[in-house]
Amino acid sequence: MRRKHLMAALAVLGLPVVAGAFLQQSKSPNDGARLFGQVLQRIEENAVDSLERAVIFERAARGLVKQLNDPYADLYSPEELASFQRNTLRNNYGGVGMQIESQEGAIIVARVFPNTPGEKGGVIAGDRILYVDSAAVTGLRLEQVSQKLLGTPGTEVNVTFQRPGVPEPIRSAFKRAVIRVPAVPYALLLDGGVGYIPLQSFNESAAQDVERSLMSLKAQGAKAYVLDVRGNGGGSLEQALEIGNLFFKPGAELAAVRHRGRTPEIYRATRPSVVDSTPVVVLVDGYSASASEIVAGSLQDHDRALVVGTTSFGKGLVQTLFPLDGGWAIKITTGKWYTPSGRSIQADHDRLGDERFVEYDEEQAADSTKRKRPVFKSDAGRTILGGGGVTPDVIITPDTLSTPERDLARAYGPQQSQWYVALYNTAIQYKSGVKPNFAVEPAWRESFWSKLQNAKVNVTRAQFDAGSSLVDRSLETWVSRLAFGDSTAFRRSVRHDRQLNTALDYLRRAPSQRHLLALAPAEGNRGN
Repeated sequence: MRRKHLMAALAVLGLPVVAGAFLQQSKSPNDGARLFGQVLQRIEENAVDSLERAVIFERAARGLVKQLNDPYADLYSPEELASFQRNTLRNNYGGVGMQIESQEGAIIVARVFPNTPGEKGGVIAGDRILYVDSAAVTGLRLEQVSQKLLGTPGTEVNVTFQRPGVPEPIRSAFKRAVIRVPAVPYALLLDGGVGYIPLQSFNESAAQDVERSLMSLKAQGAKAYVLDVRGNGGGSLEQALEIGNLFFKPGAELAAVRHRGRTPEIYRATRPSVVDSTPVVVLVDGYSASASEIVAGSLQDHDRALVVGTTSFGKGLVQTLFPLDGGWAIKITTGKWYTPSGRSIQADHDRLGDERFVEYDEEQAADSTKRKRPVFKSDAGRTILGGGGVTPDVIITPDTLSTPERDLARAYGPQQSQWYVALYNTAIQYKSGVKPNFAVEPAWRESFWSKLQNAKVNVTRAQFDAGSSLVDRSLETWVSRLAFGDSTAFRRSVRHDRQLNTALDYLRRAPSQRHLLALAPAEGNRGN
């Protein structure tokens, strides 16, 4: 009876009882296209929650890309492609010229770029966006608000702001313009005639920005240069090669790309150097990747710069963006980058995709000197370590926190966003009326502490007071940045920057590039 009931149930459900044995024997279909067609047909005809055919094809295409053994492969819709290009190249988009952040559901202006409609319209950092045109933005995702602000250059967008200390909302009309965010936000001549150039991205104007900075500093009397690519995750590789052109004689190899089954592509300098043999230091860290590593690696291999900092990320894969019909595009890995000495930039490391290590460890920074790695030689015969990334000639970890500072950082770590909002709002409160040489006042710390308490940040008063030096540095940085801009904030921070001060010390002791390289410690004794 139980068997009869089971067979009846299977018959009612329409299950292929006999065919089951046959299907188990056919484990891999010879015709994948036919299989897909059959699956698609069954879904369209029988699935309870079916989808439109266009949506099914799109999801299938995305699934195919995800199945590739390529962590950097991706499929972009027209909207996603526009966002990718904007966020990667950070240039040539139609907008107002504001960098916005989401702070506990509120959209706050974090920075206003120079010579943009936002700057001309009087927008300042700290303004809260209430409406874009007639739509309220509170509670919207950051990308949603960004999309509302972006648009065709020449079109108008109306924005309503709430400014701290101003009771009435501020309504402004902007005519969107092409926004060009500089890759080099400022260039400074530091003590001792050292020109400092922070290269923050490789957008479409990066090489032009670096060349303009080099020439301006040279005219001011620069006797040496520091090119800072710490935190620069890359961008346009063409711009990286153009920047290499600024430091080498024509014909010097800049980098090579090796593809599967193809002759390697060799990239060489094509124009005279703009700084001749002036001493150069490049600063790198674990967040310097891709295009940053191409620049640092070529300068190191040709003995054109002393590299200082911690080992770079090690992203040496070449991604190519292929356009598809309808404005779509697919990005896939097509090759690997190599430095002129033959080092692969790509590192074999314990990372998840593009992510950095969860916690920073000084031993990790100097790990390249502890494990066996392939050895290469520079043009002058100096020992250079391979194995992925760019290992500095002088390994210098950032300033480490004291024990009380570390305890404070661990306490607020799980509530870092609330800590940041309280810090930002305190800086907004006190930025007016301060002079460039201001000192952090006790009242600022008390106001910050009060805001932390209101936000229920789990930090005790004892932890806060013991870590007061970390609190003061944070307040100093943000008040300075909001009151006077990034360059002033940077000048004030130089004394806290161990890596930059090491670079400046080397440059003070070296009258030439040859002397600079001679000061570097031998391989195996690089860590400090």
